[in-house]
Amino acid sequence: MAKGFNKGSQMGQSGMMQQLQRMQKQMEEAQAKLAEETVSATAGGGAIKVTMTGDQKCREVVIAPELLKDADAEMLQDLVLSAVNMALDQSRELANQRLAPLSGGLPF
Repeated sequence: MAKGFNKGSQMGQSGMMQQLQRMQKQMEEAQAKLAEETVSATAGGGAIKVTMTGDQKCREVVIAPELLKDADAEMLQDLVLSAVNMALDQSRELANQRLAPLSGGLPF
């Protein structure tokens, strides 16, 4: 009786390992796609634009030339910081949307 139990247990473990490997592959594919997807956020009425990838890499920061004419360094820093943080939030949300179905809803 113990042999049959162990044999069934081994088959169950094998199936579980295959399922885990499939899930891991799907997760890796989803993460690779996230690295290619981008989100953008603006601050200062569009004077600052930050583009971030789905894996939270900053790809681009654009500052409108008009803003630099009479730029206040502190204001410029605040606008850039605000746009970066908004882009990061959007990037995290994108990652959650793409990866949550694969992770059983665990946040990223």
